[in-house]
Amino acid sequence: MNPRLHLYNTMTRSVEEFRPASPGKASIFTCGPSTYLRPHIGNYRTFLYEDIVVRYLAYLGFDVRRVINFTDVEDKTIVEAEHQGRKVEDITDEVHRHFFQETELLRIRLPPEIPRSSTSVDQAVEIIQALLASGHAYWFEGDVFFDPLSFDGFGKLYRLDMSKWPATKVRFKKDTYNGNRWNRGDFILWHGHKKDKESAVSWESEIGMGRPAWNIQDPAMILQQIGTQIDINCGGIDNIYRHHDYNIAVMESYSGKKFASYYMHGAHLIVDGSRMSKSRGNILYLEDVVDREFTYSHLRFFLIHLHYRKQLNFTQERFRDTAKRLDSVKSRLARILASTSPNATTPQPVDRIVDEMETVFQSHMNDDLRLGDAFEEFATQLTKIEQNSEESGISIATRDRINSVVSRIDDVFGFMG
Repeated sequence: MNPRLHLYNTMTRSVEEFRPASPGKASIFTCGPSTYLRPHIGNYRTFLYEDIVVRYLAYLGFDVRRVINFTDVEDKTIVEAEHQGRKVEDITDEVHRHFFQETELLRIRLPPEIPRSSTSVDQAVEIIQALLASGHAYWFEGDVFFDPLSFDGFGKLYRLDMSKWPATKVRFKKDTYNGNRWNRGDFILWHGHKKDKESAVSWESEIGMGRPAWNIQDPAMILQQIGTQIDINCGGIDNIYRHHDYNIAVMESYSGKKFASYYMHGAHLIVDGSRMSKSRGNILYLEDVVDREFTYSHLRFFLIHLHYRKQLNFTQERFRDTAKRLDSVKSRLARILASTSPNATTPQPVDRIVDEMETVFQSHMNDDLRLGDAFEEFATQLTKIEQNSEESGISIATRDRINSVVSRIDDVFGFMG
């Protein structure tokens, strides 16, 4: 097999050969679902491309260590709990149940343990203490803020123009802000407990009572699960605004080491030409598109067939056409496997095609995970096999070889079985 995988690195804006810090091993962090809202099919497009990254690294023989997280104590979750008159954990547990059920239906492989913000408070406090000691962070009115100007190279992932930074001190106290905008100012790391907000989630800690802000939660969970350095940081394209640069600034200020070598970002899914939103009423969940006609395999195929860095437009017509494409290829494979005869002699061109199937598959996947191209070439090869074996059929040995190759390829695809 050819291990020379090349990935588009958002940090350098170029396709680079993947060279992990430890040969034969790969560490990867992928942002988990927002725990105050149930994931929709756009969220699952991100989780699916990340699933392909993990599956293909394993296919190439890497020992993969993946961390995906639940940020279960952010502002929005607390506000939503107060709005509904429910406990925070009741809302987050409900979202987690949906996530586990739906990732299983979509054949998304998850690590055996998923950390939560609420279970990594000690690590958040450890990082904050170090940042306070080094001058990267400071107290203000009972909260802790990070000063981006203290970190050389802040905004390097986004390539933020720091010349526009305000001359006067500005602080942003919310965990997150809507929209793809830059908050030019200091961002919050720790919400000190406010006596007038007894319903707020807080912990006793070495820096007092409070809770970690969203901006420190990913670094805390990464530190808990892996350490201070990873090979790949994945997420959606919206994470290029603020979030991943915040993580870089926090982790590199804490450790003094390079946080990640590769940054990958998947493009959004839109519906009928528009972004999904409550106001438009066009948010789609799995059960909205999977029914008697369409399966979860159809949806998985649809969400990953187009390259992960291209915006995907969901329309019923496009989904139907893509599902039919998958069905036709699976039917062709079934016909080939059914053409086995004990006395058949497999035509030489068929054996040659079977020999080449994984090499061709790897050539597309090694080029920044071009799964759609790999699938279409796979389909073309099946067509040629069927055309060359129409009269004679294939031998049992060839059938077994095809089954073996398809099984290895589908360990990455996840939609042929």
